[in-house]
Amino acid sequence: MQTKVTKAIFPVAGFGTRFLPATKSIPKEMLPLVDRPLIQYAIDEARAAGITDFIFVTSRGKSALEDYFDSAPELETALAENGKDALLATLQQTVMGSGAVAYVRQHERLGLGHAVWCARHLIGDEPFAVILPDDVIDADTPCLKQMVDAYGEFGGNMVAAMEVAPDQVSAYGILVVGSERGPALSVRGMVEKPKPADAPSNLAIIGRYILSPRVFKHLDALKLGAGGEIQLTDAIAKEIVEADNVHGYRFSGRRFDCGSKPGFLQATVAFGLQREELEDEFAAYLEGAMAEYRQRHTAKTAAAARVAAR
Repeated sequence: MQTKVTKAIFPVAGFGTRFLPATKSIPKEMLPLVDRPLIQYAIDEARAAGITDFIFVTSRGKSALEDYFDSAPELETALAENGKDALLATLQQTVMGSGAVAYVRQHERLGLGHAVWCARHLIGDEPFAVILPDDVIDADTPCLKQMVDAYGEFGGNMVAAMEVAPDQVSAYGILVVGSERGPALSVRGMVEKPKPADAPSNLAIIGRYILSPRVFKHLDALKLGAGGEIQLTDAIAKEIVEADNVHGYRFSGRRFDCGSKPGFLQATVAFGLQREELEDEFAAYLEGAMAEYRQRHTAKTAAAARVAAR
């Protein structure tokens, strides 16, 4: 029987430069997707998977994250006195119990592997999860819950995987795939951000991991890799060589890259249309907006054609 996974690391030390100037004063993880910040989606997914200990790897300027998970007595009292019980219940879901959350500083931004390494003393000798809040996954069964269930059978190390377009492989860690058993597959190798011509597959690692504490030993020995960073995939790849215990998991669900503007907007539309109190008005607006877009695009294309014909 595998050791239960109860700890999760959330690397949240990045600058969020793709969302400047908003992220000059607001952590990227606090950007709201409909009416909840990105970090709340990650926390809810972790809770659904049985995580009880939450470890945030942060940096300067991230105090809003700590405040978000704290209680707000004055606001809670005001909501209660005004009979806003539904809002009060929603607010209370953001409060983490005393001792459930720990914060570790990453003083140098040296990559995902380094961020995970910073939390090593809080993990000890237990398997643990890593969740990247940028990757928001819409699924009937939360992605990490799917993986935890599969981990109970396979153990070792497990990474979430999904197919990407061949021209996008250079943005991901890519798997060398071995045998497959349903959604789970053995991993024979990993290549970090390969050129499309060099990619062993188009099966990419997405921001959910369940890892053995042995990974910390590999991170201790690593030097800077692709992009001048300490790559988590390099440490996991050593587990393939030494223990042959790495699996990929093709999760069921839709993944949105909320670290990019297009992905964030796509997620906003998808999650907005799922909200019963918003869907009709929002869908009507989107239909009108798309009609206007097509009209403008048609007129622009026609104008360009006339210019070209001169």
